[in-house]
Amino acid sequence: MAVDALDARILRLLLEQPRTSVREYARLLGVARGTLQARLDRLERDGVITGSGPFLSPAALGHPVLAFVHIEVTQGYLDEVGDALAEVPEIIEAFSITGAGDLLTRVVARDNGHLEDVVQRLIRLPGVVRTRTEMALRERVAYRVLPLVDAVGRVAAGDTPRHRS
Repeated sequence: MAVDALDARILRLLLEQPRTSVREYARLLGVARGTLQARLDRLERDGVITGSGPFLSPAALGHPVLAFVHIEVTQGYLDEVGDALAEVPEIIEAFSITGAGDLLTRVVARDNGHLEDVVQRLIRLPGVVRTRTEMALRERVAYRVLPLVDAVGRVAAGDTPRHRS
């Protein structure tokens, strides 16, 4: 699904002002409320908008330790291990990957000892061959999509570096 310049402006407003009403978004964008609602519905239906806040901080919930755990899985067990990972509350994301390992998980913990307990739980899962853990020291770029939305909007509007004079 193509995102056009108006879609990009809508997405920017949603990211910058998430608690604003649809009526106010329409006013700020200079479009009819019905037009805006139809766009929002399409963006949700097409999977561009996948949810709405609140976004929670694991650190503020008492889990300030962040680690990335690579998991190597016995062939044929990827789905089973993936399902088992969903049962571990400290795993906040998990991805199938290429390269070294089969899965990459983002794990939070109360402290280093708790992290070790979580990793030991992962090692005991049927189908897990080995794990490799990398601890995050400091977040350098927080999860964001606004720069991407802006870039997509510029391309949709025809304002790309190639087209600039």
